[in-house]
Amino acid sequence: MPAFIDTNVLVYCTDAAAPAKQRRARALVERLSAAGEAVVSTQVLIELFHVLTRKQKLPGAAAQALVLACTAWPVVDSDTALVAAAIERSLQHRLSIWDAMVVQAALQAQAHTLYSEDLGHGQRFGALAVVNPFAG
Repeated sequence: MPAFIDTNVLVYCTDAAAPAKQRRARALVERLSAAGEAVVSTQVLIELFHVLTRKQKLPGAAAQALVLACTAWPVVDSDTALVAAAIERSLQHRLSIWDAMVVQAALQAQAHTLYSEDLGHGQRFGALAVVNPFAG
């Protein structure tokens, strides 16, 4: 079953300043990738490139290679239908539009789990469960 990976999990894969989170993130991403379950969205890819180049100061080519490696997984495109549904979800659940976009993309991918540090661990959106891989 598909599992959606939020930006923050991917960012921790390269974050040597947080070694415990880096180990957990890498193990999770490797497991999901090997199982063919990893899913991301265009929003996640864009945010990942931004954080890698602006906050982690990775060279552009290295960040580009990491982002493009993630395109080996299914990628949910951010189209107008997704934006409209995310706006509804944002209003309904009082989520930021960015979090609502991630939730909506995960639902569109029919993911069973959304791995994210940004949303409430255990929070549910229908069949979708939010899991903070760094909790506990």
